[in-house]
Amino acid sequence: MSDTTIRSPRPAVRRLPLTGPLRLNRPSDMWFKPATSVVVATAIPNLVLLALGRLDLVMYTMAGSLCALYGHNLPYARRAGTVAGVVLGMTAGLGTALVLASLTGSTAVLIAAGALLAAGQKLLCDATRIGPPGPVIFTFVSSAALFVPQTLAQVPGHLALTLGAGAVAWLVAVVAPALVRRDGPERRATARALNAAAAHAAEPGHATRRAAVAAVHAAWQTLVATGRPRRALERLVVHAETSVLAGTPDPAEAGRLREWARLTRARGPVPTPPPAPGTGAELFGLDAERAARRGSFRTLLRGLAPGSPLLPVAARTLVGCALAGYVCSAVGVGRPYWALVTAASLYQANVTLSWNRTLQRTLGNLIGVLVFAAVLPVARTAPLALIGFCLLFAFSAEALITRNYWLGSVAVTPMALLVLEYAGSHPAGELIGDRVLDTVIGAGVGFLAAVLVTNRRATGRVERALADAERARAHAVQALAAPEPAPAALDAARRRLTGTLVELREADDTAAGEWWQPGLPREAVLAAEQAGHRTLAATAKRQGLFVPAQENGAV
Repeated sequence: MSDTTIRSPRPAVRRLPLTGPLRLNRPSDMWFKPATSVVVATAIPNLVLLALGRLDLVMYTMAGSLCALYGHNLPYARRAGTVAGVVLGMTAGLGTALVLASLTGSTAVLIAAGALLAAGQKLLCDATRIGPPGPVIFTFVSSAALFVPQTLAQVPGHLALTLGAGAVAWLVAVVAPALVRRDGPERRATARALNAAAAHAAEPGHATRRAAVAAVHAAWQTLVATGRPRRALERLVVHAETSVLAGTPDPAEAGRLREWARLTRARGPVPTPPPAPGTGAELFGLDAERAARRGSFRTLLRGLAPGSPLLPVAARTLVGCALAGYVCSAVGVGRPYWALVTAASLYQANVTLSWNRTLQRTLGNLIGVLVFAAVLPVARTAPLALIGFCLLFAFSAEALITRNYWLGSVAVTPMALLVLEYAGSHPAGELIGDRVLDTVIGAGVGFLAAVLVTNRRATGRVERALADAERARAHAVQALAAPEPAPAALDAARRRLTGTLVELREADDTAAGEWWQPGLPREAVLAAEQAGHRTLAATAKRQGLFVPAQENGAV
């Protein structure tokens, strides 16, 4: 960046919201997928252990069962490898924790190990963009295992249980739904792109355009990940994309796009719109996206390398988890890993989002403790009742968490407490008191670490994303300047520019919520976005994808 870049002055400390983070949102359009998957993946091994009279081993099978929560936004070809990797990563984290638990009984050492594991899990999940539920499940499992009495001889058998339950989770999350509806994930991604384009067509503006561009970009990436041509869906995404690039309000177009989205999401045949003007028989979107994704491994390495903007967030996790664990241990809490997990769950992309999660986690946990107190007497009446409540809360957590994290925590908290009952009853007052204290300490100390461990690299990420966007735009302009540019070259340039604009918006949003930042080049970011979208429209127009009603509609 040049020294003349205009930077907007920003206060070092921003006002933190109190009510906004607690508002309820619309539920996710696919909440039932992870909800039903985790229930089935958990019920099968639990019922087997019940028949064998070994419910005390549920902790180890649950580690594998929880892997069924991952990958539901991915097409099945990509999901198969992702969920398998999650199972292996879960087993590795659990194995590390169990070995350490068998080698030492020092609480101080175990807390330090838990904090290191949590930081490593956070870094890897952020670098791979594994998606929800992210690292918190890994941290929950490994942190709890650190404080379970263990011998080295028991570790292989316990890990075998985890792998077995993980295999069941893989079958439930990957194979079973693929047999029912093989193209479900890509149809949902296409429908989201169509709906986002419809929202922009109905109400053109910067916010709707950004959302639509991001949805279209995500749809292209999903179609690429299927590993096979999906021409009908690709044509729908082309229509969504050209509608966004045209940028002119058209209520009729909005209605048409919404209807296509409804039909695409349904179980019937995919709608067959007329080919977008200028595309002819061939579409180049998938080829361009495949070329763009060849550098995904390099992206992962950059996320782990020194200088990565992800490292300060991992450092926050390390410091916050360690401090939360040590404070809880100092005040005499018998299960400091609860405070460690609470702290680990707070760390989002920036301080403002971490504050939001702090409010949500605290409120949800405190209400969840009351729910646990209400159901505990019934859950103790029979093993089947205990299993039933755990499954109910697992389903409820996924059903509610997309409305707001605090609402999902209301279900997660009693489920986590009831898991302790599989190994034997504990005094209810002790469980409730410890959980409340752990929540307050973990949330308070965890957020303090988020404030004190600064992430000044967030501004550097914005500058790098800005430079990438400028280079991608220059490349697209050069492609446009060719006398007769190949359609594939123009499409590749447009995909590259779209990806850099999405990354620029994400980087700017992240840095905007961070404290102690140098001034951000906000005017330069806005100018780059506007120029980038004009160039996107120009590439589409050059290919004959649309004829804008107004020449300035693409701005």
